[in-house]
Amino acid sequence: MGNIGVWQIVLILAIVLILFGAGKLPRVMGDVAKGVKSFKAGLKEEPEEQAVKEVPQAQASTVAASVETTTESTPASSKPDEPAKS
Repeated sequence: MGNIGVWQIVLILAIVLILFGAGKLPRVMGDVAKGVKSFKAGLKEEPEEQAVKEVPQAQASTVAASVETTTESTPASSKPDEPAKS
């Protein structure tokens, strides 16, 4: 059990050939190949997208930190601004 022999593979191929027919088989295999290629391309693109997402987050935290330090360094006025009287 678990070992697939030559006769089992031949039987599986015969069933596939009967189900799909000789004309559709190349098209089906082409679709399978396209799916595998797109899957591999998706795996290659994933690390690049993560690196791109990490860079803006780092820039945003740097901007937030610089805004925080500039607001702390400005002295607060002792009197609130009074509106001009006309």
